[in-house]
Amino acid sequence: MQDIRNVAVIAHVDHGKTTLVDKMLLAGKLFRDGQDESGEVLDSNDLERERGITILSKNVSMKWKGVKINILDTPGHSDFGGEVERVLNMADGCLLLVDAFEGPMPQTRFVLQKALKLGLKPIVVVNKVDKPNCRPEKVAEMVFDLMCDLNATEDQLEFPVVYGSAKQGWMGPDWKKPTGNIDYLLDKILEVIPAPKRLEGTPQLLITSLDYSTYTGRIAVGRVRRGTLKDGMNVTVCHRDGSQEKCKIGELHTFEGITHKRTDEVSSGDICAVIGIPNFEIGDTIADYDNPEALPPIAVDEPTMSMLFTINDSPFFGREGKFCTSRQIGDRLHHELERNLALRVHDVEGSRDKWVVSGRGVLHLSVLIETMRREGYELQVGQPQVIYKTIDGKKCEPVEELTINVPQDYSSKMVDMVTRRKGELTGMDTEGSRVNITFDIPARGIIGLRTNVLTASQGEAIMAHRYKEYQPYKGEIVRRTNGSMIAMETGTAYAYALDKLRDRGKFFIDPGEDVYAGEVVGEHVHEKDLVVNVTKAKQLTNVRASGSDEKARVIPKTVMSLEECLEYIKQDEYVEVTPKSMRMRKILLDHLERKRANKNSEE
Repeated sequence: MQDIRNVAVIAHVDHGKTTLVDKMLLAGKLFRDGQDESGEVLDSNDLERERGITILSKNVSMKWKGVKINILDTPGHSDFGGEVERVLNMADGCLLLVDAFEGPMPQTRFVLQKALKLGLKPIVVVNKVDKPNCRPEKVAEMVFDLMCDLNATEDQLEFPVVYGSAKQGWMGPDWKKPTGNIDYLLDKILEVIPAPKRLEGTPQLLITSLDYSTYTGRIAVGRVRRGTLKDGMNVTVCHRDGSQEKCKIGELHTFEGITHKRTDEVSSGDICAVIGIPNFEIGDTIADYDNPEALPPIAVDEPTMSMLFTINDSPFFGREGKFCTSRQIGDRLHHELERNLALRVHDVEGSRDKWVVSGRGVLHLSVLIETMRREGYELQVGQPQVIYKTIDGKKCEPVEELTINVPQDYSSKMVDMVTRRKGELTGMDTEGSRVNITFDIPARGIIGLRTNVLTASQGEAIMAHRYKEYQPYKGEIVRRTNGSMIAMETGTAYAYALDKLRDRGKFFIDPGEDVYAGEVVGEHVHEKDLVVNVTKAKQLTNVRASGSDEKARVIPKTVMSLEECLEYIKQDEYVEVTPKSMRMRKILLDHLERKRANKNSEE
């Protein structure tokens, strides 16, 4: 029987998980000599590489001293917490990565709590010891305190600490003495993390994640809990709702390096991919054909934020995208549900071209929109809304724990900004010249906060948040107070017109861009909306005079990312997303219609 170790890599965002896994793969000699192994091998989609974040968890394996190590790389962002939770179900131990300067952050706490609950044995890796002014020993103590806070068992508290730098490719027992490789860490994994328990009996496999192939469709990934699964075997799928379905395994794959490899059988403890099973969900059990026994299903975190998705009905409809119809967008959203667990899609009553999509946060939903945009879809999305619940007859809303790390000079600004958004200060810790401030803040208050925090702290702030619980409604929060500047008619924006309107506010368009009536072209300096004519050109005459012919000065436009646009828009606005552009617009494009609607709402 093959000796196996199942290890999950968990950490806060940007603490170096994916880089470490890459170095482990190099140590396992999974690349031929001279092959380009620069960059994150695992972050396979373009979006992950551009943003430098992991969105989907990855399964890879390597051999070390004759032992197969299954490594599970997990995302760090709290919006993808659903991914982490499931992955941990497949592991027997975890590598907890902590930045040698920042120490444990909110997300570290969140994932560690989940791991300790499942009884996983941790190895603490203090990463980035090559950073100036790092404090590795202090950080190792902080991790110990955190484990005590999270009620770790005595066995879990006796964790080994490994120091090193994943980027430079070394790990060792002492941070002051760099070793030339990461062998120390791999030996520690074999020594500390227990081999999976082999359970004999009828086969059981809990489906914990999904893979998708355009050829074979959905692939179930999970760990064989008990018994042995064989290629072509007849099995029963036990669904979460208690129903059962008989079927046959098409193919059985195990993970080798970064790819799958077909195999005849998989015994208990190993992680495998099963192809050919119809209609399964995450949390279902693949069990014996004759007497199936279901495993307890995995609870998936509920969504806390929703957005309205609709077809693009602007005057520029169908210019840039390939897929614009309601059927295509509806199919794509339902297709996303197959692999994205924390997502929900509901049709809007009485409408065929609107859907309410709920997810874990603005980032979770914006990654979906960005992916669709790159695939050639055109769509419009409304303002993000939090999902309220009624608990014990009271209206409740999701509350998040927010941590802001800033230089001391800006701490009062941060406190003022967050408390205005109904945040409650829960703690302040000074670390050298910087302060860690923690708040409890309604999820509504975080929408649009990041941009303001970075502006007020001159880009110095490090902000992180995680979902905590539902609490009673905290009252109204004042969102953006400035009004929008709206284009009056469809046409091309001219520098002459933009120059004359310069004192009215800042613009989101450049001269020469096509605009349509009802598009939001800028931000007004006052709180009322202003309709402006940006398509007005200079009238030419034959008379020239040196005094009256002034040149139009053009101020560069304010460029906003997709998240910023989503956080910026008001209730009566949409973000129009196409493969080539992003525009903000009023839901009612016609100026008179808007006036009537406002009048009716005031009455």
